Amino acid sequence: MRVIRALWIALAAISFSIGVLGVFLPLLPTTVFMLMAVYCASKGSPRFETWIRSRHYVGPVLVTWEQERAIPRRAKLAAVSTIALSALITAWSLGPGWTRWGVIALLMLIALWLATRPEPSSSP
Repeated sequence: MRVIRALWIALAAISFSIGVLGVFLPLLPTTVFMLMAVYCASKGSPRFETWIRSRHYVGPVLVTWEQERAIPRRAKLAAVSTIALSALITAWSLGPGWTRWGVIALLMLIALWLATRPEPSSSP
């Protein structure tokens, strides 16, 4: 049991770390990794789960997503802007061909999905 608990905690720590990197790196989704971190932490360390939820930069967004499946306007704007920047960089740096347009199309679909998510009834 101790090994399994340690694995859950390790997965939570790795997910949390990748989520923090996602704040700064355009193609890493922060919220997904934070949700994974909370889930894994709940299996291995409720104290770690509470700590993640108490972080001011991610806690309210996680709670809002879990309760309402909603994304605050500010988070959507930041995400869509970053995705658009990534699409521009991709268009500029990749050579002509289907890979370039495939990546750009995928990024635009993700941005569209994000933009169409509802906003929370009460902003965090």
